[in-house]
Amino acid sequence: MSRFGVRGRRLLAGGGPAVLLAVLVGCGPRDAERARAEAERAEAAALAERVKAEQAEAAARAEAERTPAGPAQITGGLDERLQGNIALPGEKGEHAPGPVPPGFPSPAPLAEPASPAGPDALGKRIAVSGGSFAGVGGSGAARGTENKPAPRDGYNAQNAEAYGRYQENEFRSPLVAPLSTFSADVNTASYANVRRMLSEGTRPPASAVFLAEFVNYFPYSYAPPAGADPVAFHVEMGPCPWNAKHHLLRVGVQAHQIPAEKLPPRNLVFLIDTSGSMQQENRLPLVQKSLELLVEKLAEKDRVSVVTYAGDSRVALPPTSGADKKAILDVVTGLQANGSTNGEGGIKKAYQLARDTFLDGGVNRVILCTDGDFNVGVVDNGELVKLIEEQRKSKVFLTVLGYGMGNYKDDRLKELANHGNGHHAYIDTLDEAKKVFVEQGGALVCVAKDVKFQIDFNPAKVTAYRLVGYENRLLKDEDFKNDAKDAGDVGSGHQVTVLYEIVPPGVKVDLPEVDASKYQKKDVPAPASDEWLTVKMRYKHPDADVSKELTAAHKGAVTRELSDDFRFAAAVASFGMLLRDSKYKGAMTYAGVLEEAQGVLGADPNNHRKQFLELVRRAKELASDPKPGEGR
Repeated sequence: MSRFGVRGRRLLAGGGPAVLLAVLVGCGPRDAERARAEAERAEAAALAERVKAEQAEAAARAEAERTPAGPAQITGGLDERLQGNIALPGEKGEHAPGPVPPGFPSPAPLAEPASPAGPDALGKRIAVSGGSFAGVGGSGAARGTENKPAPRDGYNAQNAEAYGRYQENEFRSPLVAPLSTFSADVNTASYANVRRMLSEGTRPPASAVFLAEFVNYFPYSYAPPAGADPVAFHVEMGPCPWNAKHHLLRVGVQAHQIPAEKLPPRNLVFLIDTSGSMQQENRLPLVQKSLELLVEKLAEKDRVSVVTYAGDSRVALPPTSGADKKAILDVVTGLQANGSTNGEGGIKKAYQLARDTFLDGGVNRVILCTDGDFNVGVVDNGELVKLIEEQRKSKVFLTVLGYGMGNYKDDRLKELANHGNGHHAYIDTLDEAKKVFVEQGGALVCVAKDVKFQIDFNPAKVTAYRLVGYENRLLKDEDFKNDAKDAGDVGSGHQVTVLYEIVPPGVKVDLPEVDASKYQKKDVPAPASDEWLTVKMRYKHPDADVSKELTAAHKGAVTRELSDDFRFAAAVASFGMLLRDSKYKGAMTYAGVLEEAQGVLGADPNNHRKQFLELVRRAKELASDPKPGEGR
């Protein structure tokens, strides 16, 4: 190469392939210089494109980092995406199945989209994916996690649904923990959501099964309050169906039912998620049909506003009289789903509108309809809870209605309802919407707020006890009389059912060993020697800041048989424990649940109990199927 001279060698060293080609074909240094300049311009253009791509990637990463990666996010690698384990945007189906966790049936394979073969097809798929996965509802996993395996814990391995984690209540000794304190819970979302899964042929993850919400889904025949108190409770104890050596305690709470003609005026703000994730028939279209049922029940004294949120939030309908049903329904039925999900902005606007139109002496409530998949603005559950707690101070109550599947955020919606003076229901069908808005329509009117329970167990009669459910509503003992501590609210006609499993004296139970304090008294006062326990309940009137306490002791012999209502509630609790594969399920089976429940259906005007039997049969069928990987 010495024949090219020093300048030629420099050109060859720095000019790249274009210069080399020019030299080889006999061009002079000047031509080679031009070739190198052209090559440098091409390289500069390519570099600019790379910089632009890296900036876009950095922006996407920053956005993803603002959305904390949780168990609901799918972060499969490129190999998984190319193998079809994770759906690429534009592919058929909302999401393709990921690795199937133990305890779940294998999903049906999705149809492969038609695509050209060869290197071009691979290039197109890479270009479409953009190197990251955008999940249902527009949220995407952060880059840099491509080599991490997709989550395998529970339902999230197959889709982007999210459920809170909690530990089942264990047996406690009254010698160590004589008091059991918790908040009331009128939520029913868990049962309806699990019903949806079983109806689809899918066994639910344990974290989706909340026993209190199962038991409280069904109405019972409790006597109404007789005095001035808006709530009353009743206590019953009998044999435990799943463990013959134990007893079962039931505390049943009945709230005052306000006649329809005496309901106070209602100021309702419909807060409707109209983001892209709400397009499917069981989301926004079902929201619209659900709200039609409520609108038909409105009176002239009521008023309704509509706030929607997607990428931003807006007032779709200013306050409108309940008599103008056509104007309300025209707006509701005209909504369309599109864009991202700024739940924070919608919440703020809805509460502000409710405050601006506040009805003294009336019902002021925001009704949130969403799948819970927030991906713009504040998306962290803890920050959203703080936002709701701040809005709660305005004395505006909250109803949270969950819709959809695949990206349903149960954990988030429960937290919003629990901290927002509200209740949480899941609507999977129009029949469920009728249950919420027609059968229990009066429940939108709160009759008692911050309802708390504290059970004091007598160690002379109770060796150990276990609260069945309410794991996400537990309180500290000192919270019971603390009126600043928020708790559950009870609406007109609402019921709360509480179950305790009781271990009587002489029956062995595995308990952690704890040394007794030498300073505490061991003797039980003589008048209380025949008492099993004392139930205390505190509540506030909706406009009050000071609570009132109701107390009743339970004593006497244990009944030999459970009443029909009690027996059905116990069967529902057993069903939930079987679905969870609880270590406390005892000798109960799905066949046993059917045997217990089918003889005590009683008055069932809306067929909820008959439907329960069908659900148990479905779960029994699914439980008999081999689990993935067992090969039998």
